[in-house]
Amino acid sequence: MNVLIIDYAQDDPVKCTARKMVRMGLATEVSRKFHAASSLLVLNPFGEIVLSPEDRDSKGILDIDCSWNLAREVFFKKLGGKHRRLPALLAGNPTNYSRLGVLTSLEAVAASLYIVGEREEAKRFLSIYKWGPTFLTLNAEPLEEYSRAGSEGEVRDLEAEFFPEAFQERLK
Repeated sequence: MNVLIIDYAQDDPVKCTARKMVRMGLATEVSRKFHAASSLLVLNPFGEIVLSPEDRDSKGILDIDCSWNLAREVFFKKLGGKHRRLPALLAGNPTNYSRLGVLTSLEAVAASLYIVGEREEAKRFLSIYKWGPTFLTLNAEPLEEYSRAGSEGEVRDLEAEFFPEAFQERLK
């Protein structure tokens, strides 16, 4: 599955996982003016629809790399594509270790790949950082269950089961 990156250059370039994916040849950077085709998954933390195995027929993943502090402003621009929110997961990176939902671009892409059935590809992406496998360890059970779900509704139910605090937060 193709991975595309729009980099808003709002974070520390040394720690930027999106830039490292591009440098390592795992992803392709595209312009901020890029308009996603309808067959492309756009990872959007504010999306209404949750990513599920039903999305495995997508032609690729578009990750928008920006600061969490500026994310709302960035994600409400017209980008095209199929906007999907990841189900709740714990961060494995050292900066936000074990924080719910505060994932790096790398973690978001790897989780997406895992959920749509590209497990080995997800592991390959995560292998570019020492902490990468930690993300899989922290989220082993939810990722496995999300990837086996039969529908988006089932993923939502699993999310509420694994992370009730995330579910309650979304109801506010």
